[in-house]
Amino acid sequence: MGHEVKTTSPRPLPASLIERASQAYDFGDLLKAAPAAPVFLPEAAPSARFAQPAAPAPQAPHPVAQPAAQAPLEDPLAPIAPKGHSNVRSAPRGATGRIAQIDLEHLRDIGFLEPGAAPSTLSEEFRLAKRQILLSAFGGRNAAPIERARAILVCSSQPNEGKTFCSINLALSLSAERDIETVLIDADVAKPEILSILGIEGGPGLMDAIGNPEINTEHLLIQTSLPALKILPTGRRSHDDTELLSSARTEDVIAGLLAANPRRIVIVDSAPALAASPASVLAQHVGQIVMVVRADKTGESELRDAISILDGCKHMQLLLNGATYSGVTAKYGSYYGYGG
Repeated sequence: MGHEVKTTSPRPLPASLIERASQAYDFGDLLKAAPAAPVFLPEAAPSARFAQPAAPAPQAPHPVAQPAAQAPLEDPLAPIAPKGHSNVRSAPRGATGRIAQIDLEHLRDIGFLEPGAAPSTLSEEFRLAKRQILLSAFGGRNAAPIERARAILVCSSQPNEGKTFCSINLALSLSAERDIETVLIDADVAKPEILSILGIEGGPGLMDAIGNPEINTEHLLIQTSLPALKILPTGRRSHDDTELLSSARTEDVIAGLLAANPRRIVIVDSAPALAASPASVLAQHVGQIVMVVRADKTGESELRDAISILDGCKHMQLLLNGATYSGVTAKYGSYYGYGG
């Protein structure tokens, strides 16, 4: 998985998180299709906002409110009246959808990235992670883009390993890019949390668009106060969610989102692969998968099983959550002179 870093320094460099992950999880044979350049994995330094290894995973770092009532499918574009949220307002005249104000200070307080803030350990780690994602999506000087790699599935093997935490932080980090638009889809149909974490009112979304081909998915996107970030809610739930997600219409919805803007990245937050069935079918509709591995929680056998289930997509990279660098005194990101 990892690549060798050559240096002229007389002191050996500490093993990167991807190298340490390779040592802890012997999954090389299952990831033969992965590129030579892996995702650099988020670090949970002692002073970072990731929970410590002995603490619960930071996937839901604050009490999650119950999902708001969904608007009826018959009127999917009806304005959603705020219910206890003062941060949702109607879209300007001539615009579609609605605009939601994200409370960035609240996100910071509960351990997420704060776009526009001074560089930190957390922000620098996700910058490294998104660079590899963007390289796969758009290519580089010596690499062609991977097919459909602008659509990324973020998954984990089991609950409470931090996949929604990583989905949101990746989206927030990508939203800072000057020429990239990001759409974050909450496709964890059984337990959608993205809207609750961001403090955005619910409404029609992904499942409505899949269930009704006449709905324009672009009209269901929620424009946030971050100009380059839009959210597609889960939408209406049913008893045949997996069957809907496995339909050709899902392919059309994701393809339509990508076609609407050639500089758009679509991040799909999925249910854990070993806890619910949707992840296995969603893997067939994306070009790359980011598998979140909880350093103190995920077992090798669980990871192997999850990777096997997600074989619909051959381009998979690992994101190690809840790990620390031991013996390193300089905190990553401290080069900028900022703390935290």
